[in-house]
Amino acid sequence: MTDLTPDQQDKLDAAAFRRLLAHLDERKDVQNIDLMILADFCRNCLGKWYKKAADDAGIDISDEAARERIYGMPYKDWKSKHQAEATPEQMAAFENRRKQDH
Repeated sequence: MTDLTPDQQDKLDAAAFRRLLAHLDERKDVQNIDLMILADFCRNCLGKWYKKAADDAGIDISDEAARERIYGMPYKDWKSKHQAEATPEQMAAFENRRKQDH
């Protein structure tokens, strides 16, 4: 890999993160439960990681503000517009995933 300065690494990491958020925004049909089943993380996890990064950097941001950054809107709005109820099949797959991880 090419040697990058810390500033270059940060810029590339930030650009990739913004692209991930844009991709998730373009794929609102992909439910959080599907992400959890397949990748063991979801938009809510990203919100928690964002909040943790802010805390570590000494930046005061609420959980809701962190989640809004990830969802591009207040979570309650995203949930009412885009989140479907998990099917029994999805819940079974999620439980199987959790058992595999522990």
